[in-house]
Amino acid sequence: MRRFSPPFVIGLLVFLLPLVVIFAIGTGTVNISIDEILRAIMALLPSGSASASSQASTILFDIRLPRVLLALCLGAILAISGAVMQGLFRNPLADPSLIGVSGGASVGASMVIVMAGGWVQSSAALGLSAVAMGAFTGGFIATILVYRLATSNIGTSVTTMLLAGIAIGAIAGALNSLLSYFADNDMLRQMSLWQMGNLSTANWSRVAIIAAVAVLLVGLFPRDSRALNALLLGESEARHLGIDVQRVKRRLIVLTALGIGTSVAMAGMIGFVGLVIPHAIRLLIGPDHRWLLPGSALAGAILLIVADSLARVVVAPTELPTGILTALLGAPFFVALLIQRRREI
Repeated sequence: MRRFSPPFVIGLLVFLLPLVVIFAIGTGTVNISIDEILRAIMALLPSGSASASSQASTILFDIRLPRVLLALCLGAILAISGAVMQGLFRNPLADPSLIGVSGGASVGASMVIVMAGGWVQSSAALGLSAVAMGAFTGGFIATILVYRLATSNIGTSVTTMLLAGIAIGAIAGALNSLLSYFADNDMLRQMSLWQMGNLSTANWSRVAIIAAVAVLLVGLFPRDSRALNALLLGESEARHLGIDVQRVKRRLIVLTALGIGTSVAMAGMIGFVGLVIPHAIRLLIGPDHRWLLPGSALAGAILLIVADSLARVVVAPTELPTGILTALLGAPFFVALLIQRRREI
């Protein structure tokens, strides 16, 4: 596959992102024109003289804009975390869920749904449901277990971490099956919908939390670009280049667990973004993490916004879970990339 100049690709993604946002907030069961969007925005300004209908303003600022911003932040977090994990494991097919956070979050959410019953529907703190808080807690516990299993006196083994993540994922799958066995029909539906991934619960409280995490990760991950580039050569070579490999591993794992745990807690299980996007950007611009990380964040945000927009209109007036759309969009694209790569070898 032909590679392009990294600044060109990053510039193109920066140009496309606001266009995709405008398209997303105007598209839905009720379509809103760009003119109405501009009037609604101008009406919010202190000196604005434009007026917008109350219906358009309500749809834009109470329903669609929080959802689009949530998708933007989630997509950026999932994609940049995937790029970091692929660099850390030195495997372009690695996924953020390899450290066990997704499996642990799934068990945490399922336990709350099954054990808390109807209390789940009415309980909330800081705009988060009990299911979200259970998912976040479960994801962090799983990550700690994986890290402890992979860490010894001589450091943290990436290979052992991979195996431990697979083991924790298998245990999580078994626990989810056990919880499903004891759940009633309503609980099973809640568990299924949550595991499909859904952004319909978006609100400004959730946007504030996920935006803070996104800013933190997008700000901190690029600082380790040099270390990730060095790790591509191997851990021994990275140490010879002056990289504190153990500290870098610990920092990247903690930040990834924070990002993925928060993302899963906010929207459930959304797959393929952290796998497909970094791989695609790497094929376009190369493996240099100085460009790969921001490029992945931008492309992940665009993909998830597009997928969520399609989820809202494909079977309107109902909507599909967003996780289904990311799989339907991501899987064929990923297969096409693999076929293209095989032809080039």
